[in-house]
Amino acid sequence: MSLAEVMADSLESYLQAVDQTVYSEFMSIAEEISSMKKEISALRPSEMRHNAIPDAGRELDAVVEATEKATNIIMSSAEEIMGADTSDADAYQALVNDKIIEIFEACSFQDITGQRISKVVNALNVIDQRVSTFIDRMKMQNVEDVEIEETEAERRKRELILHGPQHDGEGVNQSEVDAMLAELGFGEENEKTTEKSNQNDIDALFD
Repeated sequence: MSLAEVMADSLESYLQAVDQTVYSEFMSIAEEISSMKKEISALRPSEMRHNAIPDAGRELDAVVEATEKATNIIMSSAEEIMGADTSDADAYQALVNDKIIEIFEACSFQDITGQRISKVVNALNVIDQRVSTFIDRMKMQNVEDVEIEETEAERRKRELILHGPQHDGEGVNQSEVDAMLAELGFGEENEKTTEKSNQNDIDALFD
């Protein structure tokens, strides 16, 4: 019985030490979770989801709409000038003046679209700043991105180098394209004989 009591006392002290260690670990985990919740709240995800991102989308839609409208006005006015009757000089000059004014007015879309795009850029900068701050506080700078399975559309875009319009200084210029075609035997001397095959090659890219 004495031996059992000694063992029980020894086990109790051991369990108390283990219990204190486990309690400390759980408290540390709870503090980390609480800190993470505060950092996530600081991101204000609800505002980004319900306000910033939808507003940016609406601004971009408005930019596309304004650009399309202005383009149609400019092209229509230019076509009317090109197709106008020049036999009556006074009437022709009046028509040209009116259409030029319409073109100038349509070009004013650039100022409005510039303001709308600035709003979108500001929203993206705010989101980038908040996410960067969150990453820094969570000490996630060296965490590798999770690999995401590539979709068929993404694979096609990567393989065909379909990156859309390039910025100044990026992509390839016309001289590089001409040199590449010349190396492939598509130069001017072979233009007539290879015209059909060239078109077939181009069509194959989009099959």
